[in-house]
Amino acid sequence: MTLSAMHILGIALTLVLIALVGAASGKKVKNAADFERGGGKTGSMIVAGTIIGTLVGGQATVGTAQLAFSYGFSAWWFTLGSGLGCLALALGYSKSMRHSGRTTLVGVIEQEYGKTAGYISSTLSALGSFFSLLSNMLALSALLCAILPINMLTALIIAVVLASAYVIFGGVWGAGMGGVLKLLLLCIACAIGAVMVLYFSSGHVMQPLSQLLDGTAMGSVAGLDAGESAKEHFISLVSRGVKKDLGSGLSLILGVLSTQTYAQAIWSAKSDKSAKKGALISAVMIPPIGVACILIGLYMRAHYITTAEIAALAELGQAVPEGLREIASSSQVFPTFVLNHMPKLLGGTVLGTLLITIVGGGAGLALGIATILSGDIIKKLTHRFDSGKSSLLMLRVLIVIILTAAACGAGMVPGAVINDYGFLSMALRAAVIFVPFSCALFLKGKIAKKCAPIAIIAGPATVIAGNLLNIGFDPLILGIGVSMIIMAAGAVINRKNTAL
Repeated sequence: MTLSAMHILGIALTLVLIALVGAASGKKVKNAADFERGGGKTGSMIVAGTIIGTLVGGQATVGTAQLAFSYGFSAWWFTLGSGLGCLALALGYSKSMRHSGRTTLVGVIEQEYGKTAGYISSTLSALGSFFSLLSNMLALSALLCAILPINMLTALIIAVVLASAYVIFGGVWGAGMGGVLKLLLLCIACAIGAVMVLYFSSGHVMQPLSQLLDGTAMGSVAGLDAGESAKEHFISLVSRGVKKDLGSGLSLILGVLSTQTYAQAIWSAKSDKSAKKGALISAVMIPPIGVACILIGLYMRAHYITTAEIAALAELGQAVPEGLREIASSSQVFPTFVLNHMPKLLGGTVLGTLLITIVGGGAGLALGIATILSGDIIKKLTHRFDSGKSSLLMLRVLIVIILTAAACGAGMVPGAVINDYGFLSMALRAAVIFVPFSCALFLKGKIAKKCAPIAIIAGPATVIAGNLLNIGFDPLILGIGVSMIIMAAGAVINRKNTAL
């Protein structure tokens, strides 16, 4: 795959447009409060832009198309779960969060359960978010390697530079204003991609899949079980297994409620109404983007074969089916579709949009992690960064450090399935934050403080143990259950102490 002059022009025009928005947003940043929360002045579209700008990153686009290439509509759980999480954020949490008197999830926990609970949850939730950032870096490097003649190391260096520039000057304003523009461009790009797939397939997306895979060696190589039809495999929402897919959806719902970046968008709003409306807009807009990416993944499954699959067919003594084109890996499904099947100028615009989508997602996550480390850990250990300018400088330095660390991690881990890291990240964040945060928000003064740190550690520890032991259901369910039991015990202890 090579970029033409028209591709490059389309990419350049898109990036220039985003850069102009970033420059405009940077003028709105006067202090750390503006950087972290937009000064509490943002409207519903900026709230939605901040949420979508982070949630709809590499995992929701490149990762979803990649997963759909192998599993079809089972890949919808990332964007569907994200949408349901935003709905819960809007209807159940936004108002209470804004009236909590704090501006971080960890701050709410610490206010209710003390500094120890705050330090532990800060560290563990930042670690959980880091896995999602790592996933985004994998997606971004896959995109860059697909469209440019560069190796992964060069791609990761470019990724750090782009993500730093995207958010470091504008903070929430940069992520939010850029997110609004990115949302519009991404919706247009995905809609065009979906329409093109339906046009190319004459409205019958599944028919070529059935012809290629049903009862053939290619079907077994592509992951179909014996006797399973392509339609059964790719239409099912639980083709990876009921427990795995429903667990993934639960991870996204609870993960959205447990992530600082999305909470930051709620706190940045100028009113409760704007916060709620922004989250509702996100809930409506995100799932359809996933459907469009799935359609692209299904189309590519019917017309492309990976290098590893060619090798697998050769081992079976089978030739590659006529008409299939080779791609290096399934992570390149989305960019390959854009390069090979869209008009060049339009394709360049879509690639630019996709690039900034992934960059913005990573930048927003880095901002959230930096805010946690700054507000919930560093500023409590030292007063050197209490002034507005020094606090702002620290946040910006932290963002660069975090992005660099994520790039280093992405260079060392296998990136076969990008979304696996996204699901893991959401599960870990939820196991750390969800139960203690919900209790601190809705059950003030009713749970013994000493139980919260235990629940904060036990939740993610149980999730990790469940993954290692390969238990028969999603470990997040067990982790949340353990956390709830511990907090329930805290309620009993508190009642007894009150009675005494």
